Amino acid sequence: MNDALVPVKSDESRDKLIQLVSFNLDQEEYGVDVLKVREIIRMPNVTRVPNTPQYVDGVINLRGKVIPIISMRKKFGLMEVDNDKQTRIMVMDVEGELMGFIVDAVSEVIRISGSEIQPSPAVVASGIDQECIAGVINQAERLLVLLDLEKMFSGDERRLFASM
Repeated sequence: MNDALVPVKSDESRDKLIQLVSFNLDQEEYGVDVLKVREIIRMPNVTRVPNTPQYVDGVINLRGKVIPIISMRKKFGLMEVDNDKQTRIMVMDVEGELMGFIVDAVSEVIRISGSEIQPSPAVVASGIDQECIAGVINQAERLLVLLDLEKMFSGDERRLFASM
């Protein structure tokens, strides 16, 4: 076997410090790269948009910019619950487009070393497409699923959001 074909993480990327915003969804903890998060807001009134996928709750006007709002619970096939005072919209940059993601609660910003990210096991959380899981972080008493937002939506879905 040719060793050159096996991708190896360089020590530099393994030791690099990464900051993640952790959030909760159906009593599980997830993380996204802090550099993707533009802001975290309370639930405003969301305007429904006809003929959109069921996980799109609608759009909001955020300082003059119309932003699609995605229900993470619906996207991942989780049971819907009423929004409460902990519910937040995480406004994130997904390939240059701003999108809002409804989460149950935002926890904290955590720093981890790249070496703490482990490949995700074959079956992690129910309803979540395997390709949008970037890895799993195991820290003492907590397990955090790292999401890759770019892989969460198809090209067609992104074009739909851009046209909203």
